[in-house]
Amino acid sequence: MTREAYHKALKELENELLTMGNMVAKAMKDSIEALKTRDMEMSKKIIKDDIIINKKRFEIEERCLQMIATQQPMAIDLRTIAAILSIIADLERMGDHAEGNAKINLLIGSEPLVKPLIDVPRMSEKGLSMLDRVLKAFINRDAKAARAICDEDDEVDALYEQIYRELLFLMIENQKNIEGATYLIWAAHNLERIADRVTNIAERVVFMVTGKMEEVNVSKY
Repeated sequence: MTREAYHKALKELENELLTMGNMVAKAMKDSIEALKTRDMEMSKKIIKDDIIINKKRFEIEERCLQMIATQQPMAIDLRTIAAILSIIADLERMGDHAEGNAKINLLIGSEPLVKPLIDVPRMSEKGLSMLDRVLKAFINRDAKAARAICDEDDEVDALYEQIYRELLFLMIENQKNIEGATYLIWAAHNLERIADRVTNIAERVVFMVTGKMEEVNVSKY
């Protein structure tokens, strides 16, 4: 493979990662929209389409390993491929969390939500914003932006703690709320984990750019 072809193949890997990121972002957004509107068919589609996200991860992983084996990349290129391998694993798990929220909607079924969804969509929007910006930081090799995104994880944690307390109060107030409140706690926890995985991606961006492996943000929660 010529150097020109090699760099083209590396760029294609980055584009495939962005494609996977967009697939995950759509699953995240749709899973909360389905929960909010009680759209069972949308939830079923998210669950069905998760296998496509998984397949994309395996395809990218195979291409990364093939490139390492055949091209023996050095320095920044090797760090880029290593970062991609780590990032797609986190993206695949984020897709699983979105699928989990779709399943929660089906578990709630025809029952009304125990409370209007206000902070859960806020968590989702924050997570989506963080994901969009961390992928841009990856493409732009922007370690500073990646570090800043890590700092935002505490905002998501704070929202989760608020949701947890409110739903716990509803359980204490009326035991009939226990099942429905538990489902919403699970949904919020999935979103909290998604934000954690965005910080993992941000740390990989920092590693890719600087060559230093470090934990960028130690949560206050």
